Amino acid sequence: MAIFGKKDKVSLDLQSISTLISEGCVIDGGIKAPAFARIDGQITGDVAVDEGLILGEKGTITGNVITKEIVVYGTVTGDIQTSSLEIRATGKVTGTITTQTLLVETGGVYNGLLSMGVVEK
Repeated sequence: MAIFGKKDKVSLDLQSISTLISEGCVIDGGIKAPAFARIDGQITGDVAVDEGLILGEKGTITGNVITKEIVVYGTVTGDIQTSSLEIRATGKVTGTITTQTLLVETGGVYNGLLSMGVVEK
């Protein structure tokens, strides 16, 4: 425990999900969600989530993504603007990424342009 105890940040994977797009769902059009979302279906359109987004292994997004944090187990084809991006071993991202922090697990795939620094809203 640190002397100046800073509250530990809760992992995005452990957050309560307010929006769920399940496997088999297909949405043509943009999505806006106020808190945390998980997508296991297919989205064709832009995705804006205020807090955080988990893209499951079967999940695909064809469009731009704007959120505070994102964990990618599935496939994103489009630009991502976020403060924190994690591409897991099964994740694939193609597009321009603007982020402050980036983690790519062994096996994760990224093709595109990367810009690290302060994310503008």
